[in-house]
Amino acid sequence: MYVIIIGCGRVGSELAYRLFSKGHEVTVVDEVSASFKNLPADYRGRTVEGEVLTKEVLDRAEIERADAVAAVTNSDTVNAVVTHLARHVYKVSRVVARNFDPRSLPLHETFGHPVVGSTAWGARRIEELLVHPWQEQVLSIGNGDVEVDELRVSADWNGRTSQALLSGTGAALVALVRGSQATVPALEEPLMTDDRLYVSGPRQAMETLRRRLTER
Repeated sequence: MYVIIIGCGRVGSELAYRLFSKGHEVTVVDEVSASFKNLPADYRGRTVEGEVLTKEVLDRAEIERADAVAAVTNSDTVNAVVTHLARHVYKVSRVVARNFDPRSLPLHETFGHPVVGSTAWGARRIEELLVHPWQEQVLSIGNGDVEVDELRVSADWNGRTSQALLSGTGAALVALVRGSQATVPALEEPLMTDDRLYVSGPRQAMETLRRRLTER
């Protein structure tokens, strides 16, 4: 797969090296030549220096044959515009934009391309570990709008059902782990203290479930 990465900061250089190490053809584009020093010494992909929003630079990166483009600069405007150009002008099938400032997320949502917001996700994850150490996020989908979480059943829910726990939240039960045994139980099966529930649903549903598990 031929991948173009726009931006060679910490995220771009790490992504470029990971893809290169897995055998993909990689080109990194950045307007500051010193940024390429972020790449490991054994990186053997291409680098292109220049203004990333110009046709000349995108042509030098050979965007017309790219299979994927990731725009990961610290400018949400640049990331959104480059991703839009790649998708709609150059017909690149796989594009991803980095959301640097959470307040700029509506800009990406307007364009409708896939977004990864590490700042918002990281802050939310740290909050969860500080406030809810018994809860573990297994998977975050999209920009964290849908999650798969592992929830530990509190003593207050012993003998009650997952159906009662999930009722009205929009969340779905994926699996239950009791001891070392994993099952997909009936929603009417009574829960036991310290059961681990794997649940999927929107972020708001997970917040409701956390409150239910801690309320008395």
